[in-house]
Amino acid sequence: MQARDEEKRPRRRQLRFHQMEGDFAICRLAPNQPIPEWAFTGAFVSLTRTANELSIVCSTEAVPQSVRAENGWIGFKLEGPFAFSETGVLASFLDPVAERHVPVFAVSTYDTDYLFVKREFTESALGALMEAGHELSTKGSAEGQVFRK
Repeated sequence: MQARDEEKRPRRRQLRFHQMEGDFAICRLAPNQPIPEWAFTGAFVSLTRTANELSIVCSTEAVPQSVRAENGWIGFKLEGPFAFSETGVLASFLDPVAERHVPVFAVSTYDTDYLFVKREFTESALGALMEAGHELSTKGSAEGQVFRK
């Protein structure tokens, strides 16, 4: 039975990714609150509004102390783009990290996916990803240098 279940699962993909610069915060605001200007400080911002909340992922430095936020996250960016028809992309990246019991916060965009982990879990997350065959590359490297375990 177990062999049959494993045949049904998508094959784990090997992906390239890089660590984003800086520290990130995940903020929670009231659902009807306007999007604050401070959120747009830095190279990355993700906004999600639902009936229950306005969530913002942005540079930790930008967040006022009065805002409910979880600080101290680092980000990994998958090197996409990925077609919407591709399956298992995010699962291939999340599964090895989850097996190490590393808490994550994932954000998806039109082209790619981002994974955020608390800074104290960086080493464990990187180890899990590289052991799973994912490639950590340096951002902006002319040679596209790749690090493998």
